[in-house]
Formats: sequence, structure tokens, C-alpha cells
Amino acid sequence: MRRRDFVRLVCGTAAWPLGARAQLAERVRLVAVLTGFSDAEMRRPMMSFRQRLKELGWTEGSNVRIDLRTTDGDYKQLAEDAHELISQTVDVIVATGTPGLTAVRQHTRTLPVVFALVADPIRQGLVDSLARPGGHATGFTNFEFPIGGKWLELLWETEPRIDHVTLLANPGNPIAIPFSRFIEAAGRTVALDVSTALVRNAAEIETEIGAAAKRPDSAIIVLPDGLAAVHSALIVRLVNRHRLLALYPFRLFTEKGGLMSYGVDVPELFRQVAAYVDRILRGENPAELPVQAPNKFELVINLKTAKELDRTIPPVLLARADEVIE
Repeated sequence: MRRRDFVRLVCGTAAWPLGARAQLAERVRLVAVLTGFSDAEMRRPMMSFRQRLKELGWTEGSNVRIDLRTTDGDYKQLAEDAHELISQTVDVIVATGTPGLTAVRQHTRTLPVVFALVADPIRQGLVDSLARPGGHATGFTNFEFPIGGKWLELLWETEPRIDHVTLLANPGNPIAIPFSRFIEAAGRTVALDVSTALVRNAAEIETEIGAAAKRPDSAIIVLPDGLAAVHSALIVRLVNRHRLLALYPFRLFTEKGGLMSYGVDVPELFRQVAAYVDRILRGENPAELPVQAPNKFELVINLKTAKELDRTIPPVLLARADEVIE
């Protein structure tokens, strides 16, 4: 190219990069949300997520598009959706739970990911550290495995006579076995028999809850999982039918009639997720955004259910509850 042509090319496009940058800033960003939960379970978290994004300057249909993929506890579908999303021009993926994060990591180690409701990511080897996660993913935890000891304590406070606790766990979730083993070990330290029932579908859930009900002074703990959330109404109905003491990981169970839940405020958590998505869309590196652990857990007690089951909740426990459903 002759020097004159080169100068003309440069000068003729000197103003072009400004316009290009404006177009880049105005292009619609694609944020994908991948979860093992159902549409119903994600309704309130997504309302919080969308509202916070809007507060931060991201409006659907204007400068951001949200692609929500719910899989109703089907982790095979979760992996397929992850592969499909990554083949698109996605700017950030929000992955819910260890199965969601694992599904994404099977297909990419570069696309920015903000995870939510991932239990104990250090023990699972999913991040280098909480302060500096490294890699392409950061986000928000919901539990560390020692929370299982607290769940046992709450059951014992409610009914000191309990002799056995059955953990309902989905073997398709990578946290199921390590989480259950941690709780089983915690039970041994206080001479409480804890066993794990692996459930993959509604029929197995019904069978295992029925088996637990045959043991005297028995209780149930439902481990956090998309399959459990999808079948939450069934689980609560069966547990209450058998008049079992039970503790649940998400508030949605108590809203459906479960006796007691102890966990994070999921809609509030998704507001925080939206703030991280905003920071990444504006150029921050997820490897340098610290993984955040909950600073508060909610104890929700359904007093109406307690009365229906003729179960007395100790006043000291009611006084500690963040919410009592009457």
C-alpha cells in the first residue's frame, strides 16, 4: 500500500473507532442463567435478579437479554443446555448449584461464570480460594459442609428424643456423598445414628420417606438439591403424612407446609449475583472477585404445621426464628 493511501485510510477512519465503541457499549449483552430448579422455584430469585440488574443500568430488551434455562432437576438436560449456551455468544453465565457449575466447566474454562448456591467450593476443588478464586468463575456459596452439624442441632433442640436421622440426597449431585458423609460423622460425635437415602425420582423419594417413618423417633434432613426443590411439595406432603420431624435447606419447603428450614435467603442472594454480573459486564475479571459466603442464615418455622402435627416447638427456638409462619 502506498503511503498516501495508508494516510487516507487512517484519516478516513479516525472517527470510526468512537462510533464503534459506542455501538459496542450499546450492543445487547447476553446473560444466561442455568439451573436445576424449575420455573416455579426460580420465579422469585429471578425477579430479584432482574430488578437489581435494572437498578444497575441493565434493561431487558434494551442492553441486556436474559436466557433462563430451568431443568426441573434433570442434570442430563443441564449438561446439554450448558453446551448449547456456550456455543452461543454468551457474555456471562449464572450457574446455580454445583451441578450447574460442573456442567459449565465441562465445556469451558474461559467464559465468565457467576455461581450461586454452591456448597463449600474449596472442599470441592472448584476455586483456588475464596479471596482469589482464580480461573473464570466466582460467586456465592450457600453452605459449607459443617452446616450439617447445625441442622442436627436444630432437630435435637426441637425433639431431644430423636434417635435416627435420614438424609435425603440425590446421587446425581456431586455434593451428595461428601455432604452426607460429613453429617454422618457429625452424628457419630453425639451418638446420633445418621444414614443416607439416595433418591433419584419421586418413587424413590416416597419409598425412602416411608422407610424412615418405620423407625421410632426418626427425623429427616433434605440436602440442598434441584431435584429436591422440584419435588418439594411431594416431600413435604409425605413427611407430614408420616408425622416425621424434618428440616429443609430452603424456605420454599416451609412455604409449602414444611416444619422448619435453615438456609440462605435465595432471592436476596440473586440480587448479589446480579451485582457481580454487572461488574463482569463492565470489564472486571471474575478471577479477582472474591467468592462470598453467607453472612446470615434464615431459620423459618411453620407453626401452623407444628400444630397440625401436634408437635411443640420450644419457645427458645421460636424466639430465635427469623420468621414464624402461622
